[in-house]
Amino acid sequence: MVTSQLATVASLLACPECGDSLVVRDRSLFCAHGHSFDIARQGYVSLLTGASTKMSGDTAAMLEARAAFQDARHFAPIAESVATIVRADERPTRSILEIGAGTGYYLAAALDAAPDARGIALDVSKPAARRGARAHPRAAAILADVWRGLPILDGGLDHVLSVFAPRNADEVARVLAPGGHFIVVTPTTRHLSELIKPLAMIGVDATKDDRLAETMSAHFTRVDSALVEYPMKLTHPDIANVVAMGPSAHHATDPRAGLIAALPEAMTVTASVTLSRYRPNPK
Repeated sequence: MVTSQLATVASLLACPECGDSLVVRDRSLFCAHGHSFDIARQGYVSLLTGASTKMSGDTAAMLEARAAFQDARHFAPIAESVATIVRADERPTRSILEIGAGTGYYLAAALDAAPDARGIALDVSKPAARRGARAHPRAAAILADVWRGLPILDGGLDHVLSVFAPRNADEVARVLAPGGHFIVVTPTTRHLSELIKPLAMIGVDATKDDRLAETMSAHFTRVDSALVEYPMKLTHPDIANVVAMGPSAHHATDPRAGLIAALPEAMTVTASVTLSRYRPNPK
């Protein structure tokens, strides 16, 4: 099944060595120039080449915490908002890429909203690629570093998603089809604000929106944006997962169990993100 999933997206993929198109043969991807990439037993294919990437990506423990938090549906309104944009597209959606896909949670929601689409879960983390391979029956998983370039052919994608994830605007503009959309979800300064100080977590930079606008303006025009903000009722296990799944996990010297134990048994925490839809500028 995993080979067939990759076969359905192979026509969208580009060889990271030469940029040529790829095809699936047995349990590998090949290009006409003889470059080959084996499909891992867990179902993903690595299109990372050259020296080791400096991007570490999420660990297995971080992804386990994120999956638990997502399975509890705390971020379901965000996933549903992404799906609504995909569902409302007037053009048929045939292909969706999620950059920094992690568990593939948002890609799966988008694919459910587009029953004829095939999806690609792209991440630099091997544990994420393993999860991406089983995120959805119509999703294939690719191990790649977005900052090295997307192993995707020009103009082949209807939607690209970046949800709490890195963005390479140059590359996304290249791979989007005419009329395609780049859907970006970024946290506001109110996101998880009730936990930032008590748990010494990393907060959201107040200049994040300005920096996003600057990096996107050369290649994209923002079509629209919406604030998705709502209260979440979180227990101690939920809060432990929030800490363990995000950037604060890289900086924690301990599990912060004592700090979490000092919080109320259940508390209201704000989820607050900006969901923006971009269209590539005319070339």
